[in-house]
Amino acid sequence: MTLSDDLLPEGLEDRLPREAAVLTRVMREALGVLDSHGYDRVRPPLVEFEKSLAGRMEGVRARRMFRFVDPHSLRTLALRSDITPQIGRIAATSMAAAPRPLRLAYAGDTAVIRADQLDPSRQRLQLGGELIGSDSAAAAGEIALVAIEALEAVGAQKIQIDFTLPDLVDTLAASALPLEAGQVDAVRRELDTKDAGGLKAVGGDAYLPLLYAAGPFGEAIEKLAAIDAGGALASRIEGLRAIAGRIGNRARITLDPSERHGFEYQSWFGFTLYAEGIRGALGRGGTYAISGSDEVATGFTLYCDRLVDAVAGDGQPDTLFLPLGHDTETAAKLRAEGWRTVAALTDSDNAVALGCTHALDTGGPSKL
Repeated sequence: MTLSDDLLPEGLEDRLPREAAVLTRVMREALGVLDSHGYDRVRPPLVEFEKSLAGRMEGVRARRMFRFVDPHSLRTLALRSDITPQIGRIAATSMAAAPRPLRLAYAGDTAVIRADQLDPSRQRLQLGGELIGSDSAAAAGEIALVAIEALEAVGAQKIQIDFTLPDLVDTLAASALPLEAGQVDAVRRELDTKDAGGLKAVGGDAYLPLLYAAGPFGEAIEKLAAIDAGGALASRIEGLRAIAGRIGNRARITLDPSERHGFEYQSWFGFTLYAEGIRGALGRGGTYAISGSDEVATGFTLYCDRLVDAVAGDGQPDTLFLPLGHDTETAAKLRAEGWRTVAALTDSDNAVALGCTHALDTGGPSKL
């Protein structure tokens, strides 16, 4: 019987056995890739002081977080909406003396008060890696490649990585394409919406070519280089080419230099990950600075929940039914070999109804 209070709040859902199994596998495989590249896992708490969560990264908005008062300290606590600021806090405090570059990995749930239109979920499993102490092209290339390898490991197909330059307008406005202080935000906004008319209306005529410097990487990077006659973007263009060279044919590479959606705290480089058959972005990453310590870093985040339907086609897992009176030593050996077992509790237990694919008899496992 379902009671009215059994209904879940909007944007929250149960993950039933099949989906939970897929999420577990995704997390295990992706973290395995990170571990193989030397990224050590940390587990920050679900709740922290609000000021710490909102103060370690520019652009992290406290109003998206569930907040409440700690009865012990009487200070405001918040439920994390993003794990990356917590990694920044760990790097700046508990691991401040650790050798750099510092490679850390994480996985855990996050929650937001209100979801956006593109993703109605208010709870997400976030997984990623952070390389603390470097925001060079070499660091960015490593992070992008590890992110792609993690997606490959969990079964994503035909991966695409879209590069962007989050601080593009600020960099150009400082010298090559000068803007008044009041114009910068307006130009950013019109570039975000890809509105040529709006861009002209706010005095951003010189920025119009950026709208067309997007597409397959090889073509787009040449258009961007042609725009940068003054050389303000020379180091960034060189860095993008180096990162693309590191990725090679592992993914389809595109460039949209003025894209800023989802890049609240990234600095010179950002990227978004996509894959065939999966709606929306699978992850994002890029370079940034940790507020407070001002240490530079590079990292990525994967949105594991979006992979559930795309990589869940494994069918029913092999499960061995153990009848009453079975040999427990034999069953233990089979589990050690990798079998998943379900033991009968009564004579009436039905192996097929319990989701079993095999049954144990005197000759060993037999297919049902």
